[in-house]
Amino acid sequence: MATQSLYRRYRPRRFDELKGQDHVVRALRNAVINNREGQAYLFSGPRGTGKTSTARILAKVLNCEKLKDGEPCGKCNSCLSIDAGSSYDVLELDAASNNGVDNMRDLIERAALGNPGRHRVFILDEVHMLSKPAEAALLKTLEEPPDHVVFVLATTDPQKVSETIRSRTQHLLFHLLPLQELKEHVRWVVADAKLVVSEDAIDRVVQLGAGSVRDTLSALELVVASGGDVEEQVSLDEFIEAFIDHDPGRALAAVGAAVQFGADPRALTEDIVRHLRDAFLSLMAPELVQLPKERAEIVGDQARRMGATGVVRAIEVLGDVLIEIRHAPDARLLLEVAVVKLTRQNLSADVASLMARIERLESGVTAMRDSTGPIARPSLVDPSTGRTKLGGRASAMMPSVGQTAKPSQTETQADKKPETTTELKPEVGEPIKPTALLGDLEIKKVWPEVVASQKPIVRALYSAVTVSDCKDGVLTLGAPSEMHITKSNEHLQTLVESLQRVAGKKLEIKFVVAASKKSKTASSTPDQDEYEAMEDIAETTQAPTGRVSSPIDELAKAFPGSKIIDDKK
Repeated sequence: MATQSLYRRYRPRRFDELKGQDHVVRALRNAVINNREGQAYLFSGPRGTGKTSTARILAKVLNCEKLKDGEPCGKCNSCLSIDAGSSYDVLELDAASNNGVDNMRDLIERAALGNPGRHRVFILDEVHMLSKPAEAALLKTLEEPPDHVVFVLATTDPQKVSETIRSRTQHLLFHLLPLQELKEHVRWVVADAKLVVSEDAIDRVVQLGAGSVRDTLSALELVVASGGDVEEQVSLDEFIEAFIDHDPGRALAAVGAAVQFGADPRALTEDIVRHLRDAFLSLMAPELVQLPKERAEIVGDQARRMGATGVVRAIEVLGDVLIEIRHAPDARLLLEVAVVKLTRQNLSADVASLMARIERLESGVTAMRDSTGPIARPSLVDPSTGRTKLGGRASAMMPSVGQTAKPSQTETQADKKPETTTELKPEVGEPIKPTALLGDLEIKKVWPEVVASQKPIVRALYSAVTVSDCKDGVLTLGAPSEMHITKSNEHLQTLVESLQRVAGKKLEIKFVVAASKKSKTASSTPDQDEYEAMEDIAETTQAPTGRVSSPIDELAKAFPGSKIIDDKK
Protein backbone atom coordinates (compact mmCIF):
# COMPACT_ATOMS: atom_id res chain seq x y z
CA MET A 1 0.00 0.00 0.00
CA ALA A 2 1.41 3.41 -0.98
CA THR A 3 2.25 5.88 1.79
CA GLN A 4 0.00 8.90 1.99
CA SER A 5 1.68 12.11 0.83
CA LEU A 6 2.59 14.72 3.42
CA TYR A 7 0.44 17.44 1.83
CA ARG A 8 -2.63 15.12 2.02
CA ARG A 9 -1.81 13.90 5.50
CA TYR A 10 -1.48 17.45 6.83
CA ARG A 11 -4.29 19.04 4.81
CA PRO A 12 -6.20 21.47 7.10
CA ARG A 13 -9.63 20.23 8.27
CA ARG A 14 -10.63 23.25 10.34
CA PHE A 15 -10.37 27.00 9.87
CA ASP A 16 -7.83 27.32 12.69
CA GLU A 17 -5.52 24.86 10.88
CA LEU A 18 -5.40 27.00 7.73
CA LYS A 19 -2.01 28.73 7.46
CA GLY A 20 -1.42 32.27 6.22
CA GLN A 21 -5.03 33.05 5.19
CA ASP A 22 -6.37 34.82 8.28
CA HIS A 23 -8.37 37.33 6.21
CA VAL A 24 -10.23 34.50 4.44
CA VAL A 25 -10.87 32.61 7.65
CA ARG A 26 -12.21 35.72 9.39
CA ALA A 27 -14.64 36.50 6.56
CA LEU A 28 -16.04 32.96 6.28
CA ARG A 29 -16.22 32.30 10.01
CA ASN A 30 -18.09 35.55 10.70
CA ALA A 31 -20.50 34.86 7.84
CA VAL A 32 -21.35 31.43 9.29
CA ILE A 33 -21.70 32.71 12.88
CA ASN A 34 -24.04 35.51 11.77
CA ASN A 35 -26.01 33.28 9.35
CA ARG A 36 -24.99 35.43 6.37
CA GLU A 37 -23.49 32.76 4.11
CA GLY A 38 -23.15 33.65 0.45
CA GLN A 39 -24.56 31.50 -2.32
CA ALA A 40 -21.49 31.80 -4.55
CA TYR A 41 -17.80 32.29 -3.70
CA LEU A 42 -14.75 32.72 -5.89
CA PHE A 43 -11.45 31.59 -4.34
CA SER A 44 -8.40 32.75 -6.29
CA GLY A 45 -4.68 32.62 -5.61
CA PRO A 46 -1.44 30.77 -6.43
CA ARG A 47 -1.31 26.99 -6.31
CA GLY A 48 -0.92 25.25 -2.98
CA THR A 49 -2.38 28.03 -0.81
CA GLY A 50 -5.46 26.14 0.42
CA LYS A 51 -8.31 27.09 -1.91
CA THR A 52 -9.83 23.59 -2.28
CA SER A 53 -9.16 22.75 1.38
CA THR A 54 -10.98 25.92 2.44
CA ALA A 55 -13.93 25.00 0.20
CA ARG A 56 -14.17 21.60 1.93
CA ILE A 57 -13.97 23.19 5.37
CA LEU A 58 -16.76 25.59 4.37
CA ALA A 59 -18.86 22.62 3.22
CA LYS A 60 -18.34 20.93 6.61
CA VAL A 61 -19.24 24.12 8.45
CA LEU A 62 -22.49 24.50 6.47
CA ASN A 63 -23.59 20.93 7.29
CA CYS A 64 -21.98 20.23 10.68
CA GLU A 65 -24.37 18.92 13.32
CA LYS A 66 -22.39 20.31 16.28
CA LEU A 67 -21.07 23.63 14.98
CA LYS A 68 -19.21 25.72 17.57
CA ASP A 69 -17.88 29.27 17.05
CA GLY A 70 -17.89 28.84 13.28
CA GLU A 71 -15.72 25.69 13.42
CA PRO A 72 -16.79 22.14 12.41
CA CYS A 73 -16.66 19.45 15.06
CA GLY A 74 -14.98 16.92 12.79
CA LYS A 75 -16.72 14.00 14.53
CA CYS A 76 -20.30 14.00 13.24
CA ASN A 77 -21.41 11.86 10.31
CA SER A 78 -21.48 14.84 7.94
CA CYS A 79 -17.90 15.92 8.78
CA LEU A 80 -16.55 12.37 8.57
CA SER A 81 -18.22 11.68 5.22
CA ILE A 82 -16.89 14.93 3.74
CA ASP A 83 -13.36 14.09 4.94
CA ALA A 84 -13.70 10.63 3.38
CA GLY A 85 -15.03 12.10 0.11
CA SER A 86 -18.28 10.09 0.22
CA SER A 87 -20.74 12.83 1.16
CA TYR A 88 -23.84 13.47 -0.95
CA ASP A 89 -23.78 17.07 0.26
CA VAL A 90 -20.53 17.96 -1.58
CA LEU A 91 -19.84 17.61 -5.29
CA GLU A 92 -16.35 18.40 -6.57
CA LEU A 93 -15.91 18.99 -10.28
CA ASP A 94 -12.70 19.61 -12.20
CA ALA A 95 -13.57 22.35 -14.70
CA ALA A 96 -10.40 21.64 -16.68
CA SER A 97 -11.72 18.23 -17.81
CA ASN A 98 -15.44 19.02 -17.51
CA ASN A 99 -15.53 22.34 -19.33
CA GLY A 100 -18.30 21.66 -21.83
CA VAL A 101 -21.85 22.92 -21.88
CA ASP A 102 -23.21 19.38 -21.33
CA ASN A 103 -21.26 19.12 -18.08
CA MET A 104 -22.78 22.38 -16.86
CA ARG A 105 -26.29 21.20 -17.77
CA ASP A 106 -25.74 18.04 -15.74
CA LEU A 107 -24.53 20.14 -12.78
CA ILE A 108 -27.62 22.37 -12.99
CA GLU A 109 -29.88 19.32 -12.94
CA ARG A 110 -28.12 18.01 -9.83
CA ALA A 111 -28.49 21.39 -8.13
CA ALA A 112 -32.27 21.06 -8.29
CA LEU A 113 -32.24 17.72 -6.40
CA GLY A 114 -32.48 17.42 -2.63
CA ASN A 115 -29.72 16.26 -0.26
CA PRO A 116 -29.43 14.87 3.28
CA GLY A 117 -27.74 17.93 4.83
CA ARG A 118 -28.73 21.56 5.18
CA HIS A 119 -26.72 22.71 2.16
CA ARG A 120 -25.37 21.19 -0.98
CA VAL A 121 -21.95 22.59 -1.94
CA PHE A 122 -20.64 22.49 -5.52
CA ILE A 123 -16.85 22.95 -5.75
CA LEU A 124 -15.60 23.82 -9.25
CA ASP A 125 -11.80 23.75 -9.44
CA GLU A 126 -9.90 25.67 -12.16
CA VAL A 127 -13.09 27.42 -13.22
CA HIS A 128 -11.20 29.66 -15.66
CA MET A 129 -10.92 26.61 -17.96
CA LEU A 130 -14.66 26.62 -18.70
CA SER A 131 -15.64 27.27 -22.29
CA LYS A 132 -17.77 30.27 -23.22
CA PRO A 133 -20.93 28.20 -23.77
CA ALA A 134 -20.39 26.46 -20.40
CA GLU A 135 -20.02 29.83 -18.65
CA ALA A 136 -23.21 31.07 -20.28
CA ALA A 137 -25.08 27.94 -19.14
CA LEU A 138 -23.85 28.39 -15.56
CA LEU A 139 -24.67 32.09 -15.26
CA LYS A 140 -28.42 31.92 -14.51
CA THR A 141 -28.11 29.18 -11.91
CA LEU A 142 -25.12 30.96 -10.36
CA GLU A 143 -27.14 34.16 -10.03
CA GLU A 144 -30.30 32.57 -8.61
CA PRO A 145 -29.41 29.12 -7.23
CA PRO A 146 -31.78 27.05 -5.08
CA ASP A 147 -31.83 28.09 -1.43
CA HIS A 148 -29.91 25.03 -0.24
CA VAL A 149 -27.13 25.29 -2.91
CA VAL A 150 -23.75 27.04 -2.43
CA PHE A 151 -21.21 27.35 -5.27
CA VAL A 152 -17.47 27.59 -4.54
CA LEU A 153 -15.37 28.39 -7.62
CA ALA A 154 -11.58 28.03 -7.36
CA THR A 155 -8.99 29.33 -9.83
CA THR A 156 -5.31 30.20 -10.08
CA ASP A 157 -5.96 32.81 -12.78
CA PRO A 158 -8.93 35.03 -11.89
CA GLN A 159 -8.24 37.38 -14.82
CA LYS A 160 -9.43 34.66 -17.21
CA VAL A 161 -12.74 34.27 -15.41
CA SER A 162 -15.43 36.30 -17.16
CA GLU A 163 -16.61 39.48 -15.50
CA THR A 164 -20.20 38.24 -15.49
CA ILE A 165 -19.24 35.29 -13.26
CA ARG A 166 -17.04 37.36 -10.96
CA SER A 167 -19.82 39.88 -10.42
CA ARG A 168 -22.11 37.10 -9.14
CA THR A 169 -19.68 35.81 -6.51
CA GLN A 170 -17.91 36.94 -3.36
CA HIS A 171 -14.26 37.09 -4.39
CA LEU A 172 -11.67 36.04 -1.75
CA LEU A 173 -7.94 36.25 -2.55
CA PHE A 174 -5.48 33.69 -1.18
CA HIS A 175 -1.86 34.69 -0.59
CA LEU A 176 1.46 32.89 -0.59
CA LEU A 177 2.88 32.29 2.87
CA PRO A 178 5.79 34.35 4.24
CA LEU A 179 9.06 32.43 4.43
CA GLN A 180 9.27 32.56 8.21
CA GLU A 181 5.71 31.27 8.73
CA LEU A 182 6.27 28.57 6.14
CA LYS A 183 9.52 27.53 7.84
CA GLU A 184 7.77 27.22 11.21
CA HIS A 185 5.07 25.05 9.61
CA VAL A 186 7.70 22.76 8.05
CA ARG A 187 9.44 22.38 11.41
CA TRP A 188 6.12 21.46 13.01
CA VAL A 189 5.46 18.85 10.31
CA VAL A 190 8.97 17.42 10.74
CA ALA A 191 8.49 17.15 14.50
CA ASP A 192 4.96 15.72 14.26
CA ALA A 193 5.89 13.14 11.63
CA LYS A 194 9.20 12.36 13.40
CA LEU A 195 11.29 13.01 10.30
CA VAL A 196 15.07 13.38 10.25
CA VAL A 197 15.89 16.52 8.27
CA SER A 198 18.81 18.94 8.63
CA GLU A 199 18.31 22.67 9.15
CA ASP A 200 19.97 23.45 5.81
CA ALA A 201 17.56 21.08 4.11
CA ILE A 202 14.61 22.89 5.71
CA ASP A 203 15.89 26.23 4.37
CA ARG A 204 16.29 24.72 0.93
CA VAL A 205 12.81 23.17 1.05
CA VAL A 206 11.24 26.50 2.01
CA GLN A 207 13.09 28.22 -0.84
CA LEU A 208 11.90 25.62 -3.35
CA GLY A 209 8.34 25.91 -2.07
CA ALA A 210 8.31 29.67 -2.80
CA GLY A 211 5.37 30.33 -0.47
CA SER A 212 3.21 27.38 -1.55
CA VAL A 213 2.43 24.95 1.29
CA ARG A 214 1.75 22.03 -1.03
CA ASP A 215 4.94 22.56 -3.06
CA THR A 216 6.93 22.92 0.17
CA LEU A 217 5.63 19.67 1.64
CA SER A 218 6.23 17.87 -1.66
CA ALA A 219 9.85 19.11 -1.65
CA LEU A 220 10.17 18.03 2.01
CA GLU A 221 8.95 14.57 1.14
CA LEU A 222 11.57 14.31 -1.62
CA VAL A 223 14.31 15.42 0.76
CA VAL A 224 13.23 12.82 3.32
CA ALA A 225 13.33 10.13 0.65
CA SER A 226 16.88 11.26 -0.27
CA GLY A 227 18.18 10.80 3.28
CA GLY A 228 17.18 14.00 5.06
CA ASP A 229 19.73 16.27 3.41
CA VAL A 230 19.83 18.23 0.17
CA GLU A 231 22.71 18.83 -2.16
CA GLU A 232 23.78 22.42 -2.71
CA GLN A 233 22.33 23.76 -5.95
CA VAL A 234 22.97 26.88 -7.92
CA SER A 235 20.54 29.66 -7.08
CA LEU A 236 18.98 31.73 -9.86
CA ASP A 237 20.30 34.78 -8.03
CA GLU A 238 23.75 33.85 -9.33
CA PHE A 239 22.67 34.54 -12.91
CA ILE A 240 21.03 37.86 -12.03
CA GLU A 241 24.09 39.05 -10.09
CA ALA A 242 26.31 38.05 -13.02
CA PHE A 243 24.13 40.12 -15.37
CA ILE A 244 24.32 43.09 -13.02
CA ASP A 245 28.12 42.85 -12.56
CA HIS A 246 28.73 42.08 -16.28
CA ASP A 247 30.72 39.02 -15.23
CA PRO A 248 30.62 36.33 -17.97
CA GLY A 249 32.82 33.97 -15.95
CA ARG A 250 30.37 33.93 -13.07
CA ALA A 251 27.43 33.29 -15.41
CA LEU A 252 29.20 30.42 -17.19
CA ALA A 253 30.22 28.90 -13.85
CA ALA A 254 26.57 29.04 -12.74
CA VAL A 255 25.45 27.27 -15.93
CA GLY A 256 28.12 24.59 -15.50
CA ALA A 257 27.24 24.00 -11.85
CA ALA A 258 23.51 23.77 -12.59
CA VAL A 259 24.04 21.27 -15.41
CA GLN A 260 26.39 19.27 -13.18
CA PHE A 261 23.62 19.02 -10.57
CA GLY A 262 21.36 17.56 -13.24
CA ALA A 263 19.44 20.61 -14.46
CA ASP A 264 18.20 20.50 -18.04
CA PRO A 265 19.39 23.54 -20.06
CA ARG A 266 15.90 24.24 -21.37
CA ALA A 267 14.29 23.94 -17.93
CA LEU A 268 17.08 26.10 -16.48
CA THR A 269 16.44 28.78 -19.12
CA GLU A 270 12.71 28.73 -18.32
CA ASP A 271 13.50 29.15 -14.61
CA ILE A 272 15.74 32.16 -15.33
CA VAL A 273 13.05 33.76 -17.53
CA ARG A 274 10.46 33.16 -14.80
CA HIS A 275 12.77 34.81 -12.28
CA LEU A 276 13.32 37.76 -14.64
CA ARG A 277 9.55 38.07 -15.06
CA ASP A 278 9.16 38.47 -11.31
CA ALA A 279 11.90 41.14 -11.43
CA PHE A 280 10.10 42.93 -14.28
CA LEU A 281 6.77 42.88 -12.45
CA SER A 282 8.40 44.17 -9.26
CA LEU A 283 9.35 47.30 -11.22
CA MET A 284 6.15 47.78 -13.21
CA ALA A 285 3.38 46.30 -11.03
CA PRO A 286 4.59 45.01 -7.62
CA GLU A 287 1.07 43.88 -6.66
CA LEU A 288 1.25 41.16 -9.35
CA VAL A 289 4.38 39.52 -7.95
CA GLN A 290 3.39 36.15 -6.47
CA LEU A 291 6.31 35.72 -4.10
CA PRO A 292 6.66 35.79 -0.33
CA LYS A 293 7.34 39.24 1.10
CA GLU A 294 10.98 38.58 1.97
CA ARG A 295 11.71 37.01 -1.41
CA ALA A 296 9.87 39.81 -3.24
CA GLU A 297 12.12 42.38 -1.56
CA ILE A 298 15.26 40.55 -2.76
CA VAL A 299 13.95 40.29 -6.32
CA GLY A 300 12.88 43.95 -6.28
CA ASP A 301 16.37 45.05 -5.22
CA GLN A 302 17.92 43.01 -8.04
CA ALA A 303 15.49 44.52 -10.53
CA ARG A 304 16.32 48.09 -9.47
CA ARG A 305 20.06 47.46 -9.82
CA MET A 306 19.65 45.73 -13.17
CA GLY A 307 17.24 48.33 -14.55
CA ALA A 308 14.08 47.88 -16.59
CA THR A 309 16.01 48.00 -19.88
CA GLY A 310 18.42 45.29 -18.77
CA VAL A 311 15.62 43.03 -17.50
CA VAL A 312 13.60 43.36 -20.70
CA ARG A 313 16.66 42.71 -22.87
CA ALA A 314 17.54 39.58 -20.83
CA ILE A 315 13.99 38.25 -21.21
CA GLU A 316 14.09 38.86 -24.98
CA VAL A 317 17.49 37.18 -25.46
CA LEU A 318 16.58 34.13 -23.36
CA GLY A 319 13.16 33.97 -25.01
CA ASP A 320 14.86 33.65 -28.39
CA VAL A 321 17.02 30.89 -26.92
CA LEU A 322 13.91 28.96 -25.84
CA ILE A 323 12.66 29.04 -29.43
CA GLU A 324 15.98 27.95 -30.96
CA ILE A 325 16.78 25.36 -28.30
CA ARG A 326 14.08 22.98 -29.58
CA HIS A 327 16.10 22.03 -32.64
CA ALA A 328 19.61 22.71 -31.33
CA PRO A 329 22.02 19.74 -31.14
CA ASP A 330 23.62 21.24 -28.01
CA ALA A 331 21.15 23.15 -25.84
CA ARG A 332 23.78 24.03 -23.25
CA LEU A 333 25.88 25.86 -25.83
CA LEU A 334 23.00 28.14 -26.79
CA LEU A 335 22.40 29.02 -23.13
CA GLU A 336 26.09 29.75 -22.56
CA VAL A 337 26.25 32.03 -25.60
CA ALA A 338 23.14 33.85 -24.39
CA VAL A 339 24.48 34.52 -20.88
CA VAL A 340 27.77 35.77 -22.34
CA LYS A 341 25.84 38.20 -24.57
CA LEU A 342 23.96 39.47 -21.54
CA THR A 343 27.18 40.01 -19.56
CA ARG A 344 29.38 41.32 -22.42
CA GLN A 345 27.47 43.91 -24.41
CA ASN A 346 30.33 44.45 -26.83
CA LEU A 347 29.75 40.93 -28.17
CA SER A 348 26.15 41.68 -29.15
CA ALA A 349 25.02 43.74 -32.15
CA ASP A 350 21.36 44.26 -31.24
CA VAL A 351 19.98 47.78 -30.91
CA ALA A 352 19.55 47.62 -27.11
CA SER A 353 23.16 46.56 -26.62
CA LEU A 354 24.48 49.28 -28.94
CA MET A 355 22.43 51.95 -27.17
CA ALA A 356 23.72 50.79 -23.78
CA ARG A 357 27.31 50.98 -25.04
CA ILE A 358 26.77 54.50 -26.44
CA GLU A 359 25.30 55.68 -23.14
CA ARG A 360 28.26 54.23 -21.25
CA LEU A 361 30.72 56.00 -23.57
CA GLU A 362 28.87 59.31 -23.27
CA SER A 363 28.86 59.10 -19.49
CA GLY A 364 32.60 58.37 -19.54
CA VAL A 365 33.36 61.39 -21.74
CA THR A 366 31.23 63.64 -19.55
CA ALA A 367 33.04 62.46 -16.46
CA MET A 368 36.48 63.11 -18.00
CA ARG A 369 35.67 66.68 -19.06
CA ASP A 370 36.08 69.45 -16.46
CA SER A 371 33.02 71.57 -17.15
CA THR A 372 34.14 74.27 -14.69
CA GLY A 373 37.48 74.94 -16.37
CA PRO A 374 38.08 77.64 -18.96
CA ILE A 375 37.57 76.83 -22.61
CA ALA A 376 40.95 76.83 -24.37
CA ARG A 377 41.11 79.39 -27.17
CA PRO A 378 43.88 79.66 -29.76
CA SER A 379 46.23 82.59 -29.52
CA LEU A 380 45.53 85.08 -32.36
CA VAL A 381 48.39 87.51 -31.49
CA ASP A 382 52.09 86.91 -31.90
CA PRO A 383 53.57 87.74 -28.45
CA SER A 384 56.98 88.61 -29.94
CA THR A 385 55.66 91.42 -32.16
CA GLY A 386 52.24 92.21 -30.68
CA ARG A 387 50.64 91.84 -34.12
CA THR A 388 47.87 89.59 -35.36
CA LYS A 389 49.07 86.32 -36.83
CA LEU A 390 48.80 85.82 -40.57
CA GLY A 391 45.65 83.89 -41.43
CA GLY A 392 43.70 84.92 -38.31
CA ARG A 393 41.46 82.41 -36.55
CA ALA A 394 41.59 79.76 -39.28
CA SER A 395 45.36 79.61 -39.18
CA ALA A 396 45.40 79.34 -35.42
CA MET A 397 42.69 76.69 -35.13
CA MET A 398 43.78 74.50 -38.08
CA PRO A 399 47.57 74.08 -38.20
CA SER A 400 49.19 72.63 -41.27
CA VAL A 401 49.62 68.89 -41.62
CA GLY A 402 52.69 67.72 -39.72
CA GLN A 403 53.04 71.10 -37.99
CA THR A 404 52.83 71.18 -34.20
CA ALA A 405 51.47 74.31 -32.60
CA LYS A 406 54.00 75.93 -30.26
CA PRO A 407 52.72 77.01 -26.88
CA SER A 408 52.75 80.70 -26.10
CA GLN A 409 54.96 82.24 -23.48
CA THR A 410 52.06 82.51 -21.04
CA GLU A 411 51.12 78.84 -21.54
CA THR A 412 54.75 77.76 -21.14
CA GLN A 413 55.04 79.56 -17.83
CA ALA A 414 51.76 78.03 -16.66
CA ASP A 415 53.02 74.55 -17.50
CA LYS A 416 56.10 75.08 -15.37
CA LYS A 417 54.02 75.70 -12.23
CA PRO A 418 53.94 72.77 -9.84
CA GLU A 419 50.74 70.75 -9.70
CA THR A 420 50.41 71.36 -5.97
CA THR A 421 49.44 74.99 -6.58
CA THR A 422 46.42 74.07 -8.73
CA GLU A 423 43.16 74.92 -6.99
CA LEU A 424 40.34 72.40 -7.20
CA LYS A 425 37.10 74.01 -8.36
CA PRO A 426 33.79 72.83 -6.98
CA GLU A 427 31.58 70.69 -9.16
CA VAL A 428 28.83 72.29 -11.19
CA GLY A 429 25.64 72.77 -9.20
CA GLU A 430 27.31 71.81 -5.88
CA PRO A 431 28.84 74.91 -4.23
CA ILE A 432 30.40 74.57 -0.83
CA LYS A 433 27.73 74.51 1.88
CA PRO A 434 28.40 76.49 5.08
CA THR A 435 27.73 75.13 8.53
CA ALA A 436 25.76 78.26 9.64
CA LEU A 437 23.78 81.16 8.20
CA LEU A 438 25.97 83.65 6.32
CA GLY A 439 25.93 87.38 6.86
CA ASP A 440 25.88 90.04 4.16
CA LEU A 441 29.67 90.39 4.09
CA GLU A 442 30.17 86.62 3.88
CA ILE A 443 27.63 86.39 1.05
CA LYS A 444 29.68 88.88 -0.96
CA LYS A 445 32.78 86.75 -0.37
CA VAL A 446 31.22 83.46 -1.48
CA TRP A 447 29.57 85.00 -4.57
CA PRO A 448 32.55 84.15 -6.87
CA GLU A 449 32.37 80.50 -5.75
CA VAL A 450 28.65 80.36 -6.54
CA VAL A 451 29.26 81.79 -10.01
CA ALA A 452 32.12 79.36 -10.63
CA SER A 453 29.86 76.39 -9.79
CA GLN A 454 27.36 77.17 -12.59
CA LYS A 455 27.18 75.95 -16.17
CA PRO A 456 29.52 77.62 -18.69
CA ILE A 457 26.89 79.93 -20.22
CA VAL A 458 25.66 81.10 -16.80
CA ARG A 459 29.22 81.47 -15.55
CA ALA A 460 30.14 83.58 -18.58
CA LEU A 461 27.17 85.94 -18.11
CA TYR A 462 27.63 86.48 -14.39
CA SER A 463 31.41 86.79 -14.56
CA ALA A 464 30.90 90.18 -16.23
CA VAL A 465 28.83 91.56 -13.34
CA THR A 466 30.18 92.99 -10.09
CA VAL A 467 28.82 92.95 -6.57
CA SER A 468 27.70 96.46 -5.72
CA ASP A 469 26.11 95.88 -2.33
CA CYS A 470 24.52 93.27 -0.06
CA LYS A 471 22.13 94.42 2.62
CA ASP A 472 19.20 92.76 4.41
CA GLY A 473 19.27 89.69 2.15
CA VAL A 474 19.28 91.70 -1.09
CA LEU A 475 22.36 91.27 -3.29
CA THR A 476 22.83 94.13 -5.76
CA LEU A 477 24.84 93.37 -8.91
CA GLY A 478 26.21 95.86 -11.40
CA ALA A 479 25.90 94.87 -15.07
CA PRO A 480 27.56 96.63 -18.03
CA SER A 481 24.28 97.27 -19.93
CA GLU A 482 20.52 96.74 -20.01
CA MET A 483 20.97 94.05 -22.65
CA HIS A 484 23.30 92.16 -20.31
CA ILE A 485 20.70 92.40 -17.51
CA THR A 486 18.01 90.97 -19.81
CA LYS A 487 20.17 87.95 -20.70
CA SER A 488 21.20 87.45 -17.08
CA ASN A 489 17.59 87.44 -15.88
CA GLU A 490 16.97 84.32 -17.97
CA HIS A 491 19.19 82.36 -15.55
CA LEU A 492 18.46 84.39 -12.41
CA GLN A 493 16.45 81.65 -10.67
CA THR A 494 19.36 79.20 -10.92
CA LEU A 495 21.72 81.67 -9.26
CA VAL A 496 19.18 82.51 -6.54
CA GLU A 497 18.69 78.82 -5.65
CA SER A 498 22.45 78.15 -5.56
CA LEU A 499 23.10 81.23 -3.44
CA GLN A 500 20.30 80.31 -1.02
CA ARG A 501 21.75 76.83 -0.57
CA VAL A 502 25.12 78.35 0.30
CA ALA A 503 23.80 81.13 2.56
CA GLY A 504 21.20 78.96 4.25
CA LYS A 505 18.46 81.57 4.00
CA LYS A 506 16.21 83.32 1.47
CA LEU A 507 17.92 85.92 -0.71
CA GLU A 508 17.06 88.27 -3.56
CA ILE A 509 19.22 89.45 -6.46
CA LYS A 510 18.76 92.85 -8.11
CA PHE A 511 20.58 94.38 -11.08
CA VAL A 512 21.72 97.94 -11.74
CA VAL A 513 23.62 99.33 -14.71
CA ALA A 514 27.16 99.93 -13.54
CA ALA A 515 28.85 103.19 -14.48
CA SER A 516 31.40 102.79 -17.27
CA LYS A 517 35.00 103.08 -16.14
CA LYS A 518 35.93 104.80 -19.38
CA SER A 519 35.00 108.42 -19.82
CA LYS A 520 32.69 108.86 -22.74
CA THR A 521 33.73 111.45 -25.30
CA ALA A 522 31.27 113.88 -26.86
CA SER A 523 31.55 112.11 -30.18
CA SER A 524 30.63 108.72 -28.79
CA THR A 525 27.22 107.35 -29.72
CA PRO A 526 24.91 104.86 -27.92
CA ASP A 527 25.75 102.26 -30.54
CA GLN A 528 29.43 102.64 -29.82
CA ASP A 529 28.84 102.38 -26.07
CA GLU A 530 26.82 99.20 -26.53
CA TYR A 531 29.45 97.78 -28.83
CA GLU A 532 32.16 98.48 -26.22
CA ALA A 533 30.05 96.88 -23.48
CA MET A 534 29.62 93.68 -25.50
CA GLU A 535 33.30 93.21 -26.35
CA ASP A 536 34.36 89.62 -25.99
CA ILE A 537 37.04 89.68 -23.30
CA ALA A 538 38.02 86.10 -24.14
CA GLU A 539 39.25 87.22 -27.59
CA THR A 540 41.71 89.79 -26.15
CA THR A 541 45.22 89.10 -24.95
CA GLN A 542 47.64 91.02 -22.83
CA ALA A 543 49.96 93.32 -24.85
CA PRO A 544 53.67 92.44 -24.60
CA THR A 545 55.62 94.42 -22.04
CA GLY A 546 58.73 96.43 -22.96
CA ARG A 547 59.63 98.27 -26.11
CA VAL A 548 58.12 97.09 -29.37
CA SER A 549 60.60 96.96 -32.28
CA SER A 550 59.94 99.31 -35.20
CA PRO A 551 60.25 98.24 -38.85
CA ILE A 552 63.62 100.13 -39.16
CA ASP A 553 65.01 98.21 -36.19
CA GLU A 554 63.90 94.95 -37.77
CA LEU A 555 65.69 95.84 -41.04
CA ALA A 556 68.87 96.74 -39.16
CA LYS A 557 68.79 93.35 -37.45
CA ALA A 558 68.28 91.59 -40.77
CA PHE A 559 71.23 93.40 -42.51
CA PRO A 560 73.97 93.91 -39.93
CA GLY A 561 76.58 96.60 -40.87
CA SER A 562 74.24 98.34 -43.31
CA LYS A 563 73.47 102.07 -43.17
CA ILE A 564 70.06 103.64 -43.69
CA ILE A 565 70.12 106.86 -45.79
CA ASP A 566 67.30 109.40 -45.66
CA ASP A 567 66.53 110.74 -49.22
CA LYS A 568 64.68 113.76 -47.98
CA LYS A 569 67.79 115.34 -46.49
